[in-house]
Amino acid sequence: MTTPTEVPEPPYTPPPGERMPRWVPRAILLFFITLVVFAVVGWLILRLQSLLIMLLVSLFLSLALEPAVNRLANRGWRRGPATGLVFLGLLIAIGLFLWAIGSLLVTQIQDFADEAPAYVEDIENWINDTFDADVDASDIGEEIQESDLASGFADELVSAGRTAVTVIFQLFTIALFTFYLVADGPRMRRAILSTLPEERQREVLRVWEIAIDKTGGYIYSRGLLALISTVAHWIAFAIIGVPFALPLALWVGVVSQFVPTVGTYIAGALPLLIALIDDPVSAIWVLGFVAVYQQIENYLLAPPVTAQTMDIHPAVAFGGVIAGASILGVVGALLALPAAATIQAFISTYVERHEVVETDLTTKPRERLRLFSAIRFLRRNPRESSLGRSEPTAETPD
Repeated sequence: MTTPTEVPEPPYTPPPGERMPRWVPRAILLFFITLVVFAVVGWLILRLQSLLIMLLVSLFLSLALEPAVNRLANRGWRRGPATGLVFLGLLIAIGLFLWAIGSLLVTQIQDFADEAPAYVEDIENWINDTFDADVDASDIGEEIQESDLASGFADELVSAGRTAVTVIFQLFTIALFTFYLVADGPRMRRAILSTLPEERQREVLRVWEIAIDKTGGYIYSRGLLALISTVAHWIAFAIIGVPFALPLALWVGVVSQFVPTVGTYIAGALPLLIALIDDPVSAIWVLGFVAVYQQIENYLLAPPVTAQTMDIHPAVAFGGVIAGASILGVVGALLALPAAATIQAFISTYVERHEVVETDLTTKPRERLRLFSAIRFLRRNPRESSLGRSEPTAETPD
């Protein structure tokens, strides 16, 4: 008797609607590859953060210096020597500012060191007389010398030296990148544009030109305002009798113009402090002049100078500075205003604007009063509205 052989069951074949689409494995693979790429890019950005910030600063400096180099190049200069001449002028200006402020600080520190024993003695006598104590400044000095304060100060001095070397290296790197970006600007632009079609090339050149105009305009307008502020404060400080009138005027002129938002307050604090130490009455005059000049600059000097270069709403400027400081710290705060001006000019170039309906929500009180007065006048004198229209004249026969 033979037993029937078992027939193996065929493998399960899902119906067409239950099968996995062929693109799903590819999508999963692509997702993991993209994730790895983003992780690698993020790691590289973190590792190269300082280099990227230096390149960004160099780019903005090159945009600011290129108008001056282009003027020299249009007069027959080669771009290399023209860039070197502009750099030399910039270095001389920075050197004079640092020399003036350095001499001020050194003199003040030296005067404080000479007067320090008298200050210590006065404080000692005041404490002993007021609180009926027996404080001896010499004992405090011996305790300080016996403590580890000297070794700690030496460590801080070494750390400050390392920081200074790092800053000098970064400044040299920024200067080198800026020089090559300006000197080889046309060659670099040709290399970038050679990868784009003609229509895209025109758009890129247009954006580049806007960035150069706005950034260069920002630097030159601020430089002009800084020069005017320096001369005005120098004369005022000399008349008031504030010590170190020229260095303090340079400080006020440069810091108030190139440090956004809080630069005015930082600039006015130093001369006010120096004047207060020298003579409290002079400090009052300094405070009054700084406040008056700031109003004159805001309402009379700055509008015509910055109208064609940096016409930014104060709220936009303030928000841009906060955003730049949050992203890149001090560097972002300094670059926020030219970046905001460039973005604003770029948007205004490509965004179409229309006529605005005149209502109470779109007009200022003074403009609204003028508008209503004009409408009321035209209603009362309809004939006046026809003034300026050409009356038909009878043709004379030849």
